[in-house]
Amino acid sequence: MNKKVNVNTLKNLKNSGEKFSVLTAYDYSTAKYIDEAGVDVVLIGDSLAMVALGYETTHNIGVEEMKIFTKAVAKGVSRALVITDMPFLSYHTDIPSAVKNCGEMIRAGANGVKIEGWSDYILEVVKRLVETGIPVMGHLGFTPQFLNTLGGYKIQGKTQEATEEILKQAKQLEAAGAFSIVLEMVPQESAKYITENISIPTISCGAGGYCDAQVLVSDDVFGKYSDFTPKFARKYGDMRALILECAKKFDQDVKSGKFPSENEVF
Repeated sequence: MNKKVNVNTLKNLKNSGEKFSVLTAYDYSTAKYIDEAGVDVVLIGDSLAMVALGYETTHNIGVEEMKIFTKAVAKGVSRALVITDMPFLSYHTDIPSAVKNCGEMIRAGANGVKIEGWSDYILEVVKRLVETGIPVMGHLGFTPQFLNTLGGYKIQGKTQEATEEILKQAKQLEAAGAFSIVLEMVPQESAKYITENISIPTISCGAGGYCDAQVLVSDDVFGKYSDFTPKFARKYGDMRALILECAKKFDQDVKSGKFPSENEVF
């Protein structure tokens, strides 16, 4: 596909049984390369609080910071759908502020937003956002912004009853207007059941191979972030080793007088 990806593109892919890919990006050049590689959705994840800014959780990043990263990523993308994670407390207090904050991400260059969780209030937020013209990606299962109330990084939907509850939530998010739903840390069988019983795409984040798409944090995929790697993340490269090697060579060349050379001065 060379055409600009939109929400209808993803739904058509689900209907035709084709998978699509999602990766996070936090800067212009990374977003540009991910887009050139053919990845379908670029997510400015609030995971950047941890992998790019060094915080312990995603709670520490706010709207103004997410806007800066969204602007950078949007400038690097020409084909993929650009989605911004709405940070903690940016849509939780009241609907007018939720619409305003989400609208700021659209102005910054995003094509839609992702919000976590489910409640009557969240459903109303989704409905109002869609009515305003802002596409919404939902997020169920393990929801990092609710880390403290969930009691840690725990798999969700481990029983039939719990799976039915997530399915109910997914159907209500779909009815409210969400165009897709991330399922995080959900057993593969549960995610399969949910995927087969809703008409919008599901995106697996550690939810197995039966979802309509897969999402990973790019720093995990590239082997750049080394503090922690989730069980479900696959490392395709070793940027940590490459960065260390290049930095060490530069350091050695500077200290030995090999850099700059005659070709690198005016």
